[in-house]
Amino acid sequence: MGEALARLWRERHPSVPPLTHTFRGVFADRWVRFHSLPESKRYAESEDEYAILLHRYNTVLDELFAGQEVFVVTGDWSSTADGPAGFPTPRRDLHPDGVLWWTEPDVSDPDPEFHTYFRYYADRRPWRPGCVDELLRAAADEEIVDVFLTDTGLSRIHAPYDGGADVVLTTPAERDRLRARHPDWLSAHPSGC
Repeated sequence: MGEALARLWRERHPSVPPLTHTFRGVFADRWVRFHSLPESKRYAESEDEYAILLHRYNTVLDELFAGQEVFVVTGDWSSTADGPAGFPTPRRDLHPDGVLWWTEPDVSDPDPEFHTYFRYYADRRPWRPGCVDELLRAAADEEIVDVFLTDTGLSRIHAPYDGGADVVLTTPAERDRLRARHPDWLSAHPSGC
């Protein structure tokens, strides 16, 4: 699956690697951000707040992927292409079926000590609400970064993080319809962040 998925990503998105922190800029015309808690609160502090953020994540995910299969993608990074993760992460426990499919080097610094290799792991599964709740909760707590779900055609993307989710749709009109369904989950900031 790893090589086939990498080929598909290059075919669909030839000029960009699958780095979650770039989605907002790369897909700006089709991007929207939803906050995971009321009043743009960043971290849940109670089980009631976790229930709210999981509801919001799962609601949008279901609107994107109901009845479909999805790729669940998780990432880590290292100072070498095949070395251990550069920070403690529950990625393996939360995503045991993830297969390495992409390594993106950042070797722009002349000092090799500052080189970074972003690695992405994926599995394919049927989407159903709740199927990735542990992963979503870990992303919301910033225990794991670089998480996203995408349809098998790589046209819609949901990337949860601590504080919300960046969502990429197929067209600006589709983005606007999704945004209009959840106005209370949007940022009040003019940039949408």
